[in-house]
Amino acid sequence: MKSRIGFFDFTGCEGCQLTVLNLEEELLELLELVEIVEFREVMSGQCDSLDIAFVEGSICKPGEAQRLREIRAKATTLVALGACADTAGVNALSHFRDLKEMRREIYGGDHPPVVTDIPRPLSAIVAVDYRVPGCPIDGREFLTVLQALLLGRPPQLPSFSVCVECKLAELPCCFEREQVCLGPVTRAGCNALCLAAGDRCRGCRGLIDNPRSGPYYSILEEYGLNEEDILEEFRTFNVPGRGGAR
Repeated sequence: MKSRIGFFDFTGCEGCQLTVLNLEEELLELLELVEIVEFREVMSGQCDSLDIAFVEGSICKPGEAQRLREIRAKATTLVALGACADTAGVNALSHFRDLKEMRREIYGGDHPPVVTDIPRPLSAIVAVDYRVPGCPIDGREFLTVLQALLLGRPPQLPSFSVCVECKLAELPCCFEREQVCLGPVTRAGCNALCLAAGDRCRGCRGLIDNPRSGPYYSILEEYGLNEEDILEEFRTFNVPGRGGAR
């Protein structure tokens, strides 16, 4: 029997689901192995049980937490798809703004949409089995994670930093261009895509396990960053204090 999988979205841009759809030929081949039973962007309908649920977006609005719990209850395996689901992503930046003022600024009018005061990752609401990090995700990595799940193996994310991929690609170091880069402490797996395009790493894939933060902070201080500057660099995708599963 084919594994039954579903894709679900909460507060986010849905770019990670679009990345899956952009796999095109690979996605067609995938349909020979799995049955997609829920995917709002391409089909209607719902189901009562799932082998794997891929969930994108952070939890920001009333009712989203309960809907997530319902998805968790009917899915054998739940995978956080992308930075918003994994770490709350850029949505969590609202933690540093006055929420009412921000809603008026973004939506205008006297009655802007209601959101919670702190956008949360999926793991703050339910147990998350695995994750596909990134903003957006890497399509090849998604296929690798899915393949492992279909074979009954736990997916393995890279344990080394983006710096390794950057050096393998022989890209110039951002610090040599006087640009602050989070590559030394960010999990690899993106093939240093942003750096190859001339940008810097902003940490969308989250921190590696046990990063050597002390030496890295020393480097940042050498480039003139104080404690608040360093925190500001990490806040885009790695706001601390988001809590664990419950």
